[in-house]
Amino acid sequence: MPASLTGSLIRERRLALGLRQGDVAQAVGISASYLNLIEHNRRRVGAEVLARLAGVLGTETAILSEGAGGALIDDLRAAASTAPGIQPELDRIEDFAGRFPGWAAVLAAQHHRAAQLERAVGALNDRLTHDPHLSASLHEVLSALASVRSTAAILADTEDIEPDWRERFHQNLHQDSERLAAGAEALVAYLDGSDTAVDTGLAAPQEEVESWLAARGWQLAELEQPEGLAQLLAEVAGLASAAARSLAADFLRQAAAEAQLLPDTALRAALARGEDDPAVLAQRTGLSVLAVMRRIALLPGSVAGLVICDASGTLLFRKPVDGFALPRFGAACPLWPLFAALARPMLPLVERVEPAGRAARVFRTLSICETRLPQGFAGPELREAAMLILPDDAPRAAGAVLALGSSCRICPRGRCPARREPSILAEAGAAAGVQ
Repeated sequence: MPASLTGSLIRERRLALGLRQGDVAQAVGISASYLNLIEHNRRRVGAEVLARLAGVLGTETAILSEGAGGALIDDLRAAASTAPGIQPELDRIEDFAGRFPGWAAVLAAQHHRAAQLERAVGALNDRLTHDPHLSASLHEVLSALASVRSTAAILADTEDIEPDWRERFHQNLHQDSERLAAGAEALVAYLDGSDTAVDTGLAAPQEEVESWLAARGWQLAELEQPEGLAQLLAEVAGLASAAARSLAADFLRQAAAEAQLLPDTALRAALARGEDDPAVLAQRTGLSVLAVMRRIALLPGSVAGLVICDASGTLLFRKPVDGFALPRFGAACPLWPLFAALARPMLPLVERVEPAGRAARVFRTLSICETRLPQGFAGPELREAAMLILPDDAPRAAGAVLALGSSCRICPRGRCPARREPSILAEAGAAAGVQ
């Protein structure tokens, strides 16, 4: 593969995992600025650094290396699958890449760039429409601006203000201008890039916890060790916000209790025997089905994604999987089996689904809703549903496939009966023949 694609592949892999550039650089032991130069193909990466990057990103060194011809072939196949109605000569991909490596690299880079832009649109849509921290920041700026304008109008329109009152107005004007400057600075820092959002405490608490988990590759192997929980609790004590630290601590204590009943070694052995049904494993271990789903999703090396929501449909936990986009701040697709399970507690749902996107890919989802009565019969019933997302390698014709999306705002499926609002990608989707 041409050297120019090595940095692009590193960046693509990091973005696909939802990892922040600063977190990856810290885990690898290099500066964020150096990693930025690598990702933009302005610096070559040595073998030792490349090996550490591959470990943090959970992939093979060969996939990221400059000579990874297999990765280029995979990229070309992926690009071919995103062109509806066009049937390229897939049997001649290797010949094309060998005879025209430059053009093959350009095509692969354009494919990565298009996928990156799609993710950026989705992230910006989530941030602009659902992020409570962005709304609060905008409210702070507008409130300070209104105060400055009101005070300035009084000073400008009133000539006979007493000196004491004029001094008070000047002091208020100074304080409000400082407040406006601070609010604007925080807002710009938040919008300027996600790499600094967690460090400044501007990320949502759930996003902060999930970013920490993603940086660890969604692995909590330390829980198998005697002092593992204490070690991890000390690690999350460094998260920016108190809310994120509290959420992470609760999550770790829950994960530790579940790991004691179903350790990684026992789970791996069961999966190797083909015993991958969460309900069966729950009966054998005494865990709930949702707990088993968490154990499967957090098993080191697991390719499974997981989404958990409460009775309001708010997403409480999101472990992504390649090819299945997850919204960052709720407003998920109403066709997800996850939400159908909410209406039918303890009734398992198994669906084959195809998320909207440039590359059509089928997944098998296992969904279930569990109920709790923490205050007994006199209290409210609490519901929590989970959807385990597994790659489906069966032929497409093996069964019915449910077409769904991420969220209505960025879903290109124009004929969806569950659409809540027009999609900003509707025209692009129609032009590409997406239905």
